[in-house]
Amino acid sequence: MPRRDSVPLGGEAQAAAVGAAAAAGRSESYCLAPSPPHNAGDDPRRSTKPGRGCQAPRLNGFGPFRGVSARGRSGRRASRAARGVRVRIASYNVENLFNRARVLEQPTWAAGRPALEAFEQICALLEEPECTAEIRAGILRLLRRLGLFTSDSARFARLRQNRGRLLRRKRDGTVEIVAGGRGDWIGWVELTTDRVDEQAMLNTARVMHDVAADVLGVIEAENRIALKRFTDASLLVAGRPRYPQVMVVEGNDERGIDVGILAAAGYRLTGQRSHVDDTDAHGRIFSRDCPEYHLRTPAGRPLVVLVNHLKSKGYGGKVASDALRRRQAQRIAEIYRGLVDDGLRDVVVLGDLNDTPDSDPLAPLLRDTDLHDISEHPAFDDGGRPGTYGYCTARGKLDYVLLSPALYAAATGGGIFRRGVWGGKRGTLWPIYDTMTKEVHAGSDHAAIYADLDLSR
Repeated sequence: MPRRDSVPLGGEAQAAAVGAAAAAGRSESYCLAPSPPHNAGDDPRRSTKPGRGCQAPRLNGFGPFRGVSARGRSGRRASRAARGVRVRIASYNVENLFNRARVLEQPTWAAGRPALEAFEQICALLEEPECTAEIRAGILRLLRRLGLFTSDSARFARLRQNRGRLLRRKRDGTVEIVAGGRGDWIGWVELTTDRVDEQAMLNTARVMHDVAADVLGVIEAENRIALKRFTDASLLVAGRPRYPQVMVVEGNDERGIDVGILAAAGYRLTGQRSHVDDTDAHGRIFSRDCPEYHLRTPAGRPLVVLVNHLKSKGYGGKVASDALRRRQAQRIAEIYRGLVDDGLRDVVVLGDLNDTPDSDPLAPLLRDTDLHDISEHPAFDDGGRPGTYGYCTARGKLDYVLLSPALYAAATGGGIFRRGVWGGKRGTLWPIYDTMTKEVHAGSDHAAIYADLDLSR
């Protein structure tokens, strides 16, 4: 679903400034959410009625969600956090915060699939140490498919030649690959990006605010600086960032869609381990990464969260993509078992697994481990729809919060928060934010999914 920038003059400049500040790591004084507080109707545990608090953005300056705790009353939330008893853990695919690859924003996956496949293939060929005749022919073919045969810039992609040259374009219209291999030049092919729509930014922040997770796994963030600038500007409690702990480990995906974690005040990130370079007999395993985030709750209880984004079904052959997702699920299961063998009882596997619960690729994780899907809990509220993506049918059940037995025993419920997802063709399939008047305003195509735990059990 398109979420590219379509804001009026003024808001467009602000979105650009925020995005530029995020990319450069500058602390500009921009915020991403309007100031009026939400009413209790916006709390997913209290009501399903749309809230009144989020009005149209002020184009002369953004303002954060001020003076509202993550759960409606700051004192009660603070006392719970201090005890570290009640914990909400969530997963949310934000589909980027400031800038998103244009090819990912086409009306259908089929429209962008040829360019995505060509991009993946040319990136692999450009890393070859030696440019054989076969590789040169492949590079030229893929440059044509991407529109880069006659220019370094095209609709969906851009060729960077920073030092040395990959190719020479001749006056007769022919193109010659002049690099003998990876060592002869420094450069790459990257995807063209567009700014995310300003109102979509606000609604992404609003979802994060209303879900009110203590620990939030974030999928498809550009990088750590972007995520930190976004949350520091838009998600405040008593004037301070709701999520002082922000971490994203850059993964294998060159499209700027990495995975990370946000942890509320009182939760301490004590360690992390990347699996970005894990391999098996077939090569590299993870499309992004499967980072382990080791935390301590406010009560000092160890908690490990594995954040994931498995291979998409949107492009590539079905057999190959299913096989890669299965390899990824197998490796996650191995990592999980290793943590349990090390004596860690409280482990969460969450994220966008890009397949349904009954699928063969996810069987190593969902069938062959003792992890429990929070959506199977008797107190889980799916709002009458099992899915988390698109129309939220059973085929759209792609996002998960999986709990180890100890955590599942402590679960009190959970739910799917869809208010930031455009509901069908007209946005009428479920209650949505009043600030979403057209599809481009959606916070994401993905709903957030969460689990509520009582760790006093």
